[in-house]
Amino acid sequence: MATPRTASTVTVYSGGVPGNMQEESRRNSRNEEAVSAQEGSNGSGHWDEKAPTAGCKHDDEKKVAEVKTEESSQGGWKDEDITFPDGGFRAWMVVAGAMCCTFSTFGFANTWGVFQSYYETDLLSNTSPSTIAWIGSIQYALVFIPGVVTGRLVDLGYFRIPFSVGTAFVIIATFLIAQCTKYWQFLLCQGIFLGLGAGICFGATLPVVGHWFSKRRGLALGLTAFGSSCGGTVYPIAARQLIPRVGFPWTIRILGFMIVATLGFSNLTLARRLPPKNMPGGIFNVGVFKNAAFSIYCTSAFVCFLGIYTVLTYIDVAATRIGISPEFSFYLVSIANASAGPSRVLTGILADRFGAVNVIVPMTWIAAALTFAWPYATTQSSLIAIAVLYGLSNAAFVSSFNMPLYEMGEMGDVGRRIGTVMMFSAVGALVGPPISGAINRKTGGLEAVSYYAGESGF
Repeated sequence: MATPRTASTVTVYSGGVPGNMQEESRRNSRNEEAVSAQEGSNGSGHWDEKAPTAGCKHDDEKKVAEVKTEESSQGGWKDEDITFPDGGFRAWMVVAGAMCCTFSTFGFANTWGVFQSYYETDLLSNTSPSTIAWIGSIQYALVFIPGVVTGRLVDLGYFRIPFSVGTAFVIIATFLIAQCTKYWQFLLCQGIFLGLGAGICFGATLPVVGHWFSKRRGLALGLTAFGSSCGGTVYPIAARQLIPRVGFPWTIRILGFMIVATLGFSNLTLARRLPPKNMPGGIFNVGVFKNAAFSIYCTSAFVCFLGIYTVLTYIDVAATRIGISPEFSFYLVSIANASAGPSRVLTGILADRFGAVNVIVPMTWIAAALTFAWPYATTQSSLIAIAVLYGLSNAAFVSSFNMPLYEMGEMGDVGRRIGTVMMFSAVGALVGPPISGAINRKTGGLEAVSYYAGESGF
């Protein structure tokens, strides 16, 4: 008599094999081959496929049909059916690729404060600071906005094509910046094209990292965010050292070659692992806002991003206003980003242990308090202290605000959830720095700017 087994195992029979059982055996073999092919196509077999039995008859056939219908409507697998490597060479190579991605996408965006100061004093000296700030704001915003589309594409199984397209956008836009001389050219190349490419890459990377980690997901995402700290440290120093020696155009080209190397490595190492899952609702799922926790979290992210980048955008401008040499003020952004690096990794470890929200909230309050104090730092040493402490506290929010989203629904829909929150965050990142610039222009000082930006953190 046949012993029914799942589709992912071989059915074993004792005695003779009647004709109808031979047909069942062939069907089971085909099911087994299909499951094996699916596992191979995703680079690993770390999920447990629990398909209904193919050899059940009579009453069991009705149950099997019901199970198949339910699984089909949910995309073919459930969260409780999957396991995660949570380590191993392949998983950590994915993290390494994600670090290289954030190094040259989010990390390059975090360098904007240096460009803001340089453009104000040199290339775009006839343009108001608030107008120049729109370049950085659009770049920041576009690092987040494409996530609502790319995250959904990753859920559906499409990672390689959008990531390659984003890589091409970033590289081409960077080399075009070297040729720019007018405001509209910088706005188009650095603000729009570079930001869009970085956003496509960044939005596709975060869900993919989650495919490989569960219990150690906070650490993996913390290391991913650490890449942006490294980029935000290296790129400003490189720009500051190279511009006087080789000029602005060749400085940008050298930075472009660094981006080619890092994003090239990301393209080689990043990969999906879980099978695609088609959740209902389209690219933008309005139904997710029925979850009160998700709606509140979305609103909080938007408000925080209204002021989160104000200090990093204007800290070197503030330094030159109180008499600190431009040669040193350039390094304040790098100091803040360097101090953020260890914080991002530590935040990930603490988030795995205590929960991401329990770590994010107090650290965001500290960042807000430092924003209030920032304009009253009138010496070089006090500004260094602000840069270090702000980098530590600000990094906790920026590196971890996506972590709770993995727990607010099914893994098959995590890309869309992340993309939705990133889209709302983008609006805050877009309008925040120009609002700060307008307040600065109207009041002639940074005190009122700090009140606006600090309140957004609370």
